[in-house]
Amino acid sequence: MTLATRIDRHLSRIHDARPRVSGHLTRVVGLTFEAVGVRAAIGSLCAVETSIGEVIAEVVGFDDDIIYLMPHDDAHGVLPGARVRPLSRRAGVPLGMELLGRVIDGSGNPLDDKGPVVTTHHALSERQKMNPLIRRPIREPLDVGVTAINGLITVGQGQRMGLFAGSGVGKSVLMGMMTRGTTADVIVVGLIGERGREVKEFIEDILGEDGLGRAVVVASPADQSPLMRLRGCETAAQIAEYFRDQGLNVLLLLDSLTRYAMAQREIALAIGEPPATKGYPPSVFAKLPALVERAGNGGPGQGSITAFYTVLTEGDDLQDPIADAARAILDGHIVLSRQLAESGHYPAIDVEASVSRVMPQVVSPEHLQHAMAIKQLYSTYQRSRDLISIGAYSRGSDPRVDKAIQLMPLMDRYLQQGMLDISPYDDCVTVLGQLAQQANAR
Repeated sequence: MTLATRIDRHLSRIHDARPRVSGHLTRVVGLTFEAVGVRAAIGSLCAVETSIGEVIAEVVGFDDDIIYLMPHDDAHGVLPGARVRPLSRRAGVPLGMELLGRVIDGSGNPLDDKGPVVTTHHALSERQKMNPLIRRPIREPLDVGVTAINGLITVGQGQRMGLFAGSGVGKSVLMGMMTRGTTADVIVVGLIGERGREVKEFIEDILGEDGLGRAVVVASPADQSPLMRLRGCETAAQIAEYFRDQGLNVLLLLDSLTRYAMAQREIALAIGEPPATKGYPPSVFAKLPALVERAGNGGPGQGSITAFYTVLTEGDDLQDPIADAARAILDGHIVLSRQLAESGHYPAIDVEASVSRVMPQVVSPEHLQHAMAIKQLYSTYQRSRDLISIGAYSRGSDPRVDKAIQLMPLMDRYLQQGMLDISPYDDCVTVLGQLAQQANAR
């Protein structure tokens, strides 16, 4: 294209101030539509004509006169040159106490059989970022009903924690335990990229009727488009923000942060963004902190969002790019061990590899001292475990190892918990103190 042609095209755009009403498709590449003749902003919705009706697509990028759209659902029956027309502003996600006990998708549409979601408020626009100096500091512990977390990896109200694990080691069960046992006012659960069977099982078997009564579940199963999986995470965060702004303490459980990153990777690669780290484009690592920073304590008169983000570690590799990036932006991490899970130790929390960065600010000095004493004793046993198991260790060689062998059955009993059991925070701290006294006894 010559310089004169470019100038003529630019002048014609200036003179033609009237927005174009509709355009047409020129190409379909993978999951992406390319259209010309339509003016629409990134994030806006368009209706794409097909042989069986219209499908809704969202603008995800543009290149000169070409705009890139990604459909919300399967786009069967799309024809060459299909008409594309921009839609008015989306209705927004419904917000209100009426959401409690409901299961919705990423757009706020109900997935259960309880009728439409009727609320008085809707999220019509993107939320403004919160000034970090307005946020209250994290000073109060949050009871999650799990002994190992309450006692040794104490979580504070407004903290953002990562739940790192491979597949099949009990992430969903642990999330259900926290949902039933927490003292938070409202629970928001995001099930992103899960198999459809697992969504129903989590709601009926793990969450249960009592847990669902004060929870909102946002589900975007694996068979949905990457755009809807991305929207599911953001919708869950938006709902949690609404309840926090009402002065409530919210527990946000998002499963999983990895699938959120994978959905953004699919979208970014489809519109031509170059891959950077192990196939992940730079936009992925920009979106992760933007999502995580939406949780936390609010300002004066507001509540808090305590968030747990599950992170899938491929082959139990904690150096995966998403796992490594998540550790840097979260306030701590809980690692689930496949070895513990295979030995029948549930929840399979590796207390050595797990840490809560705000624990010193939310517990008493005695509680912190007791937790350190038990973790040190547990670590001592693990370092000598091979020698102990083959009978190569002689009692009396090391007093610390002797004490660890003596107390290991009690520590194992303390760290294990039934799926339906709830351990109140005060009881966890009391039993931990009794264990620490035995550990320090001569």
